[in-house]
Amino acid sequence: MNADLCIRAGWIIPVEPHRAVLKDHAIIVDEGQIVALVPASTEIHAQTVVDLPHHVLLPGLVNAHTHAAMTLFRGLADDLPLAEWLAQHIWPAEGRFVDGAFVTDGTALAVLEMIRSGTTCFNDMYFFPGETAAVVDKAGLRATLGMVVIDVPTAWAADTQGYLRRGLAFCDAWRHHPRIRALFAPHAPYSVGDETLRAIRVHADELDMGLHMHIHETAGEIQQGLERYGMRPLARLDALGVVNSELIAVHMTALTDAEMALCAERGVSIAHCPESNLKIAAGISPVTSLIRQGVNVALGTDGAASNNDLDMFGEMRTAALLAKGTSGDATAVPAVTALEMATLNGARALGLADQIGSLVPGKAADIIAVDLSPAATQPVYDPLSQLVYAASRDQVTDVWVGGRPLMRHRQMLTLDEQSILAKAKTWRTKIRTA
Repeated sequence: MNADLCIRAGWIIPVEPHRAVLKDHAIIVDEGQIVALVPASTEIHAQTVVDLPHHVLLPGLVNAHTHAAMTLFRGLADDLPLAEWLAQHIWPAEGRFVDGAFVTDGTALAVLEMIRSGTTCFNDMYFFPGETAAVVDKAGLRATLGMVVIDVPTAWAADTQGYLRRGLAFCDAWRHHPRIRALFAPHAPYSVGDETLRAIRVHADELDMGLHMHIHETAGEIQQGLERYGMRPLARLDALGVVNSELIAVHMTALTDAEMALCAERGVSIAHCPESNLKIAAGISPVTSLIRQGVNVALGTDGAASNNDLDMFGEMRTAALLAKGTSGDATAVPAVTALEMATLNGARALGLADQIGSLVPGKAADIIAVDLSPAATQPVYDPLSQLVYAASRDQVTDVWVGGRPLMRHRQMLTLDEQSILAKAKTWRTKIRTA
């Protein structure tokens, strides 16, 4: 067998088939795609051979919801409820500091953190998506970038038409990129009016494009919707025709049985952000019930300003433990489900399941290697459980996207780490002294 790359490892967890764990196997990659998974003893003729006998290989993690550039606001305002955090701290800071340079430098810091954490694809919602795309392109990551729309003026646009015009121009500019896609990103039901949502729906239908939106994040949001529109936010969105299989609904902490059934019926994907929701006391998404009803639930970190990290290993563990604690069922969200939420389910939410999310022939070679030899993950009885309940992101040693190495032996290959960190310190000084 001839190929560009052969990675031999102690274990491979391909995610598909469900629960599969392959011991002493190799992944064969050619022209950026997975060609085969074979026993490590198979004779392979590859240009590059990587031997990782103490590692587990798995699909790159998919962060289904974040605000990458907000890494520069990490720790700026902690231990506050959502409304106060946003209105009194984050939105004023954005008004003062967010511009193209801020987004470039903040995204670079986020991408550095994500690669080191084993995240190979992320779904972003923030201003200046062109700047974000340029960083993603250089780093070699994969991303779905939101065309933000909000009914208040910002540094990105002055009004609805400005948001739509600039978003569509971004979409056109990056339309044919192999790793970057655009998505409409209306901020939330409380910040985007009916007329704007109707306009977005028309454009989304014309472009066959989905929506990424914060929905039912807090009980206060729902009460506000009832007072302003006479209906719960999800019902209002349904009346506007945007509750469908192209919708990624973020947070969804307060849901009735009927709303969960509606999401299942319409094929809505939910981006569950357990650590951010816990930190700002927004509520807890009824993940166990959603999964039982057949809803696709993916995992996201939210932004580093509210989480405060972009650690998908942490989100997997928190999601699994939170589901057990809230349901009183120790079998809720087992390790295999948590890993699927962080990989294949995220790919499904982004419409990329035919390309990424599992290690099967024909998909892109987005692969991460996790070293299980440290004391914290020994002894290894079940590598799948070990990944979710014991491993940390610091055990990710190697990352490939489309067969291209982005990190090797914890050394960054596509980013200037010291330059990125220096710029982050410069922004800290600027923001702190303002």
